[in-house]
Amino acid sequence: MALDARLWGKHAGLGKDAHGAAHAHPLICHLLDTAAVAELVWDDLLTAHQRSMVVEALQVSPGQARVLAAFWAGLHDIGKISVPFQLHPNGPKYADKKLRALELRGESGYGFGSGAAEDGQSHESAAHWWLAGVFSESGYPDLSRRPQSRLSHAVAQLLGGHGGRFHPVVYDKGLRCPVARHPGMGAGSWEEQRRIHFEEVRRVLGAASVPQGRMTPGAAVVLTGLVTLSDWLASIEEEIRTRLPDGGWAGTPEDLDAYWQIARTAARRLVQRADLLGTGFARPPEPAQGVGETGLGESMARQMPDLVAQHGSGLVVVTAPPSADRTEAILRAAALLGHAANARGLFYALPTGSAADSHMAQVHAFARQALTGPWRSLLLHSSSRLKPAEAAEQWARANATGGVSAEPGEEWAPAANSWLNSHHRALLAALGTGTVDELLQAVLPVKFNVMRLFALSGKVVVVDEAHARGAWGQKLMLRFLEWAAALRIPVVLAATAADKSVDAMLAAYRRGAGGGQEPVSQPRRSPGWSFVDARSGDGHLPQQPARTTRARTLGIRVVDGSPYGEIQAALAPMVAAGSGRAVIYRTTPAEAIRTFHQLTQDQPSLQVTLIHEQMRNKDRWQRLAACRNAFALDGGVAAPAVLVATPMLQHVRGLHFDLVISGPAPLADLLARAAQSMSDRPRLVVLRSDSVSAGDDAALVRRTDLLLGSGRTIALPEELPLLLDEVYAHNLVDRLGEAGAELQQLDNQRTVRERRAGGSAGWLAVPGPRELDGDLGRLSRDHPGLEPGLLSAVLGEDTVHVVCLYPRLNKQGQTVYLLEDGVVEQKLDRDRKGQANPGQLVPYLIPVPRRLVEGVEGDANAAWRGMAALQNVLRLNLTRDDGEWVHTSLTHRFCMSELGLKIDRLT
Repeated sequence: MALDARLWGKHAGLGKDAHGAAHAHPLICHLLDTAAVAELVWDDLLTAHQRSMVVEALQVSPGQARVLAAFWAGLHDIGKISVPFQLHPNGPKYADKKLRALELRGESGYGFGSGAAEDGQSHESAAHWWLAGVFSESGYPDLSRRPQSRLSHAVAQLLGGHGGRFHPVVYDKGLRCPVARHPGMGAGSWEEQRRIHFEEVRRVLGAASVPQGRMTPGAAVVLTGLVTLSDWLASIEEEIRTRLPDGGWAGTPEDLDAYWQIARTAARRLVQRADLLGTGFARPPEPAQGVGETGLGESMARQMPDLVAQHGSGLVVVTAPPSADRTEAILRAAALLGHAANARGLFYALPTGSAADSHMAQVHAFARQALTGPWRSLLLHSSSRLKPAEAAEQWARANATGGVSAEPGEEWAPAANSWLNSHHRALLAALGTGTVDELLQAVLPVKFNVMRLFALSGKVVVVDEAHARGAWGQKLMLRFLEWAAALRIPVVLAATAADKSVDAMLAAYRRGAGGGQEPVSQPRRSPGWSFVDARSGDGHLPQQPARTTRARTLGIRVVDGSPYGEIQAALAPMVAAGSGRAVIYRTTPAEAIRTFHQLTQDQPSLQVTLIHEQMRNKDRWQRLAACRNAFALDGGVAAPAVLVATPMLQHVRGLHFDLVISGPAPLADLLARAAQSMSDRPRLVVLRSDSVSAGDDAALVRRTDLLLGSGRTIALPEELPLLLDEVYAHNLVDRLGEAGAELQQLDNQRTVRERRAGGSAGWLAVPGPRELDGDLGRLSRDHPGLEPGLLSAVLGEDTVHVVCLYPRLNKQGQTVYLLEDGVVEQKLDRDRKGQANPGQLVPYLIPVPRRLVEGVEGDANAAWRGMAALQNVLRLNLTRDDGEWVHTSLTHRFCMSELGLKIDRLT
């Protein structure tokens, strides 16, 4: 029997022929396309360590591993030779709208029994079921009675996972006769064509070798990533149209050999199109001679190169108060690790999107010095997830006044139509600046979680403020670090001070690297650093620890009066002197807006600026850029100046103030805000009577209040670790006597919440690499009772993005909606199906906690709600009411102005 070229693999977006029939790309051609791309991904995109993980696992030569990887990639869609796929109602049709594949049904060999067409098995699952048996027949080692321990099953399972999720283990009963369980796979010609396609792919590629090893977690991640990435690239529709075979193409062996050369030529163009080639790390400069080994940066620059040269790449943990010096030190460490690991890029993770926005310019400056070759940079957090490249482009425009050029051709500003402009692909970009959520999703059972691990396995990962997570995030971070060590991902962690959570992160990386079980701890002195090598999991401390180069004294004053009255009193000396800079932290955007209005009315001599999270993306980016200039150490702001903000600002670097004013908050947050005070005697005023943020832990806020009393003076950085230990001390309750009953109750509630959250996170997280037990399906398992909102709750407060639209009458007297008030050029674009353009919305999105808009349906039509990208975008059509742009629902009133979005609950 000859190969049947009528079996199709791709057709959507390929257009029609002169007779009106839909073009279809033969399945065998798509398989060869993917195999050809896989060869180049292996050669040009995988790092040396990624390739070595596969070679060592399969116990073959590097050349044989390359051919096997391409061969397997070429088999990923063989499950499309099945009844439900070939006869799918959305398949290619003739000009008269009849399915082209219906002619198969009339041929005796392609007959099938009842229920075959309705079989719900996906083509990915069909590939898993069928290939497990065929690989076993081909001589792949099957030394274990357990299918998940067999290489034949492992390769089949990873190929079945190219759609983003792995499928459960197929046991021997199913392997012996898969058609009995899934009649849609078909017998007769269906089975024969699967075997013919299998053999032709193997013949064309020359994949004669049989692997003899076993599938390790690291090899599984790399191979899954290679197969999925190759499939994505080989599926670019406009490129497929350039290599569609002619109508009379028969798929003979000669045809396949000729097409293989076409596929290989196209593969080079496809990989180049992805903007992923050529990025690396330059050799770090030698440390300057004669520099003392006292400061953090100097200590690391002097001693880390020898540690890395001796032990290879690994984990660096830096504990020091937030500062520009700390950021520079961790980036230097990243450059050193990246060069040692031959990494192809960097991902810089921060606690919040606003912090990521503010760090992006510094990360770019680092990349210009540390990276070689071309590189692309994307912004990755909830507000940019729709279209990361367009978010980066808009960020560049907003920051252009800050010396960051957004001109076309700038190497880090990708075009909005970049192939990388998708949240599933964005982590592949050489340079990413985003939130830690992007890392944690790699160890949650979400779609394409393993692609996240694959993308990160070729990079250096920096986690700034690694401790700034709740119990959920802490548990998931430990699991991520286990995987990072197993994949030899170089990681740099930065935390304000060493504590048990930092020790746990060290231990998790050591565990993933196969290190010993003896306890390890980060030096408690501040600043401090340590190193764990990924080869052995051994920990290493600097022979000459870093010393404090700039000792300071933080003065904290706690005041009891009305919040606004105390704000005015704190600002009075600054107003009288006519100089100074201050930041005021208010709990909510509404309070920040109110304080801004009050100060501008009551203190006309003050230059007051407002920034909060409920502004449109582009407005927030522009204001952050302006603040980074105005409130820089040598900024040109006209004094006296005040910045009114919400807690989103506390992780933003590069801002310097004489005075910091804040409402009650946990001690770690207060210290993060106080770090923005630039004087040798930084000052922090805490407003005891102010409201507490809904996201803050009441027990920690109360403990902080008791610890600070009416005020306190702290020697920085020496006393910082001691103070943080003190706020968690168990005996604090005992010292209060009878008054400690309230705090004990709050502590108990916090303990219950943390244990519940930590337990749920442990239950939800994917297994660690040493717990996987050969079953990749455990990385995608569904949890009974998993609530829809649980994943978003794990990643932080569930967020909705609001977009406000302004009405205007067009020439026909019809109401159209604009993204800008009165700016016709910013009309909301629609495609021919009436659907909104998600990328166009990115600059206008406003992140809002879901709890604030619970029950609000918005004004989205059916087309809007039908787009997956817009499911968490709440559309509000505004109306003019008493001079304000508002939207009123049954339960809420939304008011939109140049100061952002204000939300009031009506009931």
